[in-house]
Amino acid sequence: MHRITSAPESPADDLARRQRRYLWQMGVRVLCFVAAGLLWSHTPLWVPLALLVAASVLPYVAVLLATTARSRRDAGDVPFEARQIGAAPRHDELGGGR
Repeated sequence: MHRITSAPESPADDLARRQRRYLWQMGVRVLCFVAAGLLWSHTPLWVPLALLVAASVLPYVAVLLATTARSRRDAGDVPFEARQIGAAPRHDELGGGR
């Protein structure tokens, strides 16, 4: 048995979270392209080249992160152990007998 606190995230919430993260990463990629174009003739060549390399690597990283399922990070996540409750003691065993 598992505790309710270890229940996984709903599929709709998980998909929405992964889509938001992917869109943020693609936004950063667009900014890298724009910055590389604007900085091409104004900075040393390694700056726009580094931005272009980052823009070319970001889609691969974004897809990897978007397709991985979220893992729970609960350090104390121990499965619940069901135990059988024994019969209640009889009234005369409790010392209440006459």
